[in-house]
Amino acid sequence: MTLLAPDASTRMSLAAAKGRSLWDDAGRRLLRNKAAVASMVILGLLVLAAVVGPFLLPFAYDQVDKEDVWMAPLSAGHLLGSDALGRDLLVRLLVGLRVSLAIGFVATLVSLVIGVAWGAVAGYVGGKVDEVMMRFVDVLYSLPFIFFVILLTVTFGSNIVLIFVAIGAVEWLTMSRIVRGQTLALKNKEFIEAARAAGLGRAAIIARHIVPNLLGPVVVYVTLTIPAVILAESFLSFLGLGVQPPMASLGALIAGGASDMELAPWLLVFPSLVMVLTLMCFNFIGDGLRDAIDPKDR
Repeated sequence: MTLLAPDASTRMSLAAAKGRSLWDDAGRRLLRNKAAVASMVILGLLVLAAVVGPFLLPFAYDQVDKEDVWMAPLSAGHLLGSDALGRDLLVRLLVGLRVSLAIGFVATLVSLVIGVAWGAVAGYVGGKVDEVMMRFVDVLYSLPFIFFVILLTVTFGSNIVLIFVAIGAVEWLTMSRIVRGQTLALKNKEFIEAARAAGLGRAAIIARHIVPNLLGPVVVYVTLTIPAVILAESFLSFLGLGVQPPMASLGALIAGGASDMELAPWLLVFPSLVMVLTLMCFNFIGDGLRDAIDPKDR
């Protein structure tokens, strides 16, 4: 029987399919998720507005004008109105969004580095090292988050760097548990055994083989950690333990709007809408990444 040789187009298709990685397939599935794509576009616009917007407006976020106190939206040049000190709400909202996003990204990055390193080492080494490291995590879990933040605030004073430290010092705990569980599932796989047989040390195996194979669940968890961090910062700012005046954050703006909601409801409505929109975008992106990386887990 004579076998027909594949034509040029068939060979190109086979080569493309052969060279396609799992991340390429995940990217294609993610782009087919309309909610995730729309959320990425909206979030990109929010980030762009937060970064560039304050420089394009004629007001400063801390500019006080006693003649423009509690101006309604679309009056006296204030598109979203002004607060009790005559400060423009739009520029403060954009600066507050920038601060909240910065805290979310930086604190998540801190938790990512610490949590991945801690969980990968504990899961791969195992034994008494694993027991000691995870019991340390359990001890930190037992500390109330708000008590930990109040203790840091009283000891070192309240500033934005302290917020990074406080939130990052708590959020990495869950990350370390997730990474440890994934590492335990990977450490006895054939490719890890092959790496050991090739003479690679523990550090090299963790860095070259364990961590790269954890990127899927880690990326998904990161997209869900950022909104959790933003909510934590907002909660602290609402209690007066977060960002301090005249600096703004979404939580601080919502707290200020809640106190003046009867006289100026727009001070609460607009920051709350931006907060809800931002958190929804991150959650939709996280769900889309989860379905794209592991389509069976739906």
